[in-house]
Amino acid sequence: MSKELLLVGGGGHCHSCIDVIEQEARFTIAGVVEKPGEDLSGKIFDYPVLGTDDDLSVLRKDYSYALITIGQIKSAKLRMRLYEHLLELGFELPVIISPWSYVSPRAKIGQGTIVMHHALVNACVKVGANCIINSKSLVEHDTVIEDNCHIATGAVINGGSQVGKGSFVGSACNIKEGVTLDENCLLGMGTSLKKDIPKNTRINKSSNHEE
Repeated sequence: MSKELLLVGGGGHCHSCIDVIEQEARFTIAGVVEKPGEDLSGKIFDYPVLGTDDDLSVLRKDYSYALITIGQIKSAKLRMRLYEHLLELGFELPVIISPWSYVSPRAKIGQGTIVMHHALVNACVKVGANCIINSKSLVEHDTVIEDNCHIATGAVINGGSQVGKGSFVGSACNIKEGVTLDENCLLGMGTSLKKDIPKNTRINKSSNHEE
């Protein structure tokens, strides 16, 4: 029997998450929780809006499972705050894996992480908690993706690399094998990264980081 899952966040990323959850078919989506101030009268696809973040403690009485379905580009702070709040309330945050992705049985995926359609997570990869491994991204062997990261669509993280906690790797980025991107960094779309980058660095594609 499938279990009921709350989705926390109702934007565009939520739409994609719904599709993955439906295809995986391990959970029934109970409904969506929006941020305070949003219209609660409508639906997202066929799913009701059950309340706001302020109602999570009440909703916990009826639901055991939740997934954060807001996106992450400029900062991981909101996803991190919600993750800690859900854990404090006693929610279980499952791993969601699209049946149209490949995750090696030798890889480890942390709680609350979603692996989207056609992503590939290879052998001996470690992905932390509360991450997004987005559509058609490739995380190669022996790579470490720490907590609260977003590996965006079509990004390639080559073998033995490391992405520090809270970092964002934009669409179509390419990280050379063995390179470390430290915590709270942002790689703009299409960046080719061939050297280690310190924490809190923000790189646009126009920057030269290919030497």
